[in-house]
Amino acid sequence: MKIVSFIVGMLLTITTFSQNTFKAIVYDAKTKLPLTSATGSIPNLKKGATSDTTGLLIIKNIPNGKYELEISVVGYSKLEKTFSFPIAQENQPLEVFLDVKTGELADVEVQSTRTNQNIKDVPTRIEALPLEELDEKGTMRPGDIKMLLGESTGITVQQTSAVSGSANFRIQGLDSRYTQLLKDGMPLYQGFSGGLSILQVTPLDLKQAEFIKGSASTLFGGGAIAGLVNLISKTPSKDPELTFLLNGTNAKGADASGFYSQKWKHVGTTIFGSYNYNGAYDPSNQGFSAIPKTNRFTLNPKVFLYLDTNNTGWFGVNTMYENRFGGDMKVIEGNGDNTHQYFERNESYRASTQLSFTHKINEQSKLNFKNTIGYFDRNLSEPSAVFAGKEFTSFSEFNYVTHHKKVDWVAGANLITDHFSTSIPLDKYNYSLTTVGIFAQNTFKASNNWFSLETGLRADYNTPAPNSKPNGIFILPRVNGLFKIDNHWTSRIGGGLGYKMPSIFNEQGEEKGYTVINPIVIANTKAEQSIGSNADVNYRGHLGDAIININELLFYTYVQDPLILRNNTFINAAGNLTTQGSETNIKLSVEDFNFYFGYTHTDTKQHFDGQTTTQPLTAKDRLSFDATYEIEDHFRAGVEAFYTGEQLMNNGTTGKGYITFGLLVQKMWKNFDVFINAENLTDQRQTRWGSIYSGTIAKPVFKDIYTPIEGAVINLGVKIKLSGDND
Repeated sequence: MKIVSFIVGMLLTITTFSQNTFKAIVYDAKTKLPLTSATGSIPNLKKGATSDTTGLLIIKNIPNGKYELEISVVGYSKLEKTFSFPIAQENQPLEVFLDVKTGELADVEVQSTRTNQNIKDVPTRIEALPLEELDEKGTMRPGDIKMLLGESTGITVQQTSAVSGSANFRIQGLDSRYTQLLKDGMPLYQGFSGGLSILQVTPLDLKQAEFIKGSASTLFGGGAIAGLVNLISKTPSKDPELTFLLNGTNAKGADASGFYSQKWKHVGTTIFGSYNYNGAYDPSNQGFSAIPKTNRFTLNPKVFLYLDTNNTGWFGVNTMYENRFGGDMKVIEGNGDNTHQYFERNESYRASTQLSFTHKINEQSKLNFKNTIGYFDRNLSEPSAVFAGKEFTSFSEFNYVTHHKKVDWVAGANLITDHFSTSIPLDKYNYSLTTVGIFAQNTFKASNNWFSLETGLRADYNTPAPNSKPNGIFILPRVNGLFKIDNHWTSRIGGGLGYKMPSIFNEQGEEKGYTVINPIVIANTKAEQSIGSNADVNYRGHLGDAIININELLFYTYVQDPLILRNNTFINAAGNLTTQGSETNIKLSVEDFNFYFGYTHTDTKQHFDGQTTTQPLTAKDRLSFDATYEIEDHFRAGVEAFYTGEQLMNNGTTGKGYITFGLLVQKMWKNFDVFINAENLTDQRQTRWGSIYSGTIAKPVFKDIYTPIEGAVINLGVKIKLSGDND
């Protein structure tokens, strides 16, 4: 009996000593901060554990032997490694570093709030398209940013001309005049120059696009009632980059662009140039151009200075010339006569300078100065009228930023000028507008970073002053809160006030060609003022081996005294405009596959003269689906589908709902890419459902354009990428 007891005891002792413990501290490879809720598992033993707030991960009772161990956390690449147990120095935790997963937004730094924070830590709800996604969108449409904007939930691209391709974009159902388009945080596209903006910006020199939906006037001044889009340019790195892109389409289009960048010790440069051409294209054979004849040249050089560790800056020049000629195909071809005489010609020249300088005071604080001076010359001509004008604009800003453990501050002032002039007899449209603004923004971070509160206040002084504000002063508060519920759930809620100074330069003015519209007297017209709010909840977690990200957004905006066009005069409506709805975004990533689903519900109402009506050209429901397969740096393929629901037309009829499909295939080598992309494979065209104009060919009256009219467009191109190392 004693022998049996001895043998059992020895077996228990051996078993006890064969049980090992695995200890590791899991870190972010870039920030070196510990990662909570990291999952460690040994699949063969069905054992696992989760890291604590210090990043410590402990797995107990591991038998002797070799086992594969997996460590993962949402948004990071999985670590898979084989360990032999027992491990030497078992009581000393190993250090494990995980890299941010490619394509995730967990490591995206945003600039639109001026604090240059990680997107996951910003209380303001910001959507960002990083370089990888911009590269895909630029491949699909190299000549402009219509696709970049139009495929985002809550944003629609509205065509404002049936024959010249002019278009604007709307956020959450509100007209384009309520949205700011910025380049590197500067308003290069405003007033008269905004009408063709999204058609004249090419994506090859962009490294990021940021969207803020909802009131953002507190950040950059009047005009951001619906939100803003900030396009961030590429900056040079030590390794030089030289990229050429050549593209052709079945719709008589061709694009050629090039980008070069390089950084030396104290100086750097980026140079972007492009030529975009399109022949007049009429796929429906109705006799009018669905795509106008277009020639556009662009050149954007920049110089970057790195004077020392505390002083950096850059200076850039943006130039663009475009001749856009649409209308009757016979007129475009030079065969016009008494019957065939209608045309729309847009000849424009855009030039602007950009200056940015940063002085680092210490590790926590810095001073920033920005300036842009813009010139825009446009001649818009039709058979019976010509509207030509020159616009001079400027923007200057000085701000101070300081970061501390619990509190960040941004404070500053800016000056905006806008001067428009035409020649006699159109000089009645001349105007000058000056805005002086001061602003302050505070971000408070609670202990353990579970809650952040961002508050801001702006005061703008406008001259001349609108009728609603005799002194021209607008006070604009905003507040946004971020709740980090746990490692999977976050929520943002916020809102603020906004305003828009009265102007004829908007979608309706563009459609009318301006000449038939009576000029606005700012002193006799009220500014449009708004209050907006939004709230979202975001979940990020694992679904088996897949990473799933779900975001649900609710929004509401109220606009008082909106401008409406009656009898060719812009007046303040007796009432208000409201828009409300929701956006749903679901992204699923598994191995090399990504699936995306988006849904937008928008309910925009006009409450004018005691009556409530639905706003025209605003689809209540929009759906999108995208599936991509990508082997990084080797191959990319994707399919996409879009549904746009019925929408009310200005004449009281209802436009049909429609579905479009797209396809992209791209093969990448070290220095060479080949791609083919197809848009609107179902060849949806408004002209299939009837004529897009009434009246005669000589004097057509065009209907609202709410679907694609260019039909299926296929583009084929190559991208040449040359880079090297600087020693």
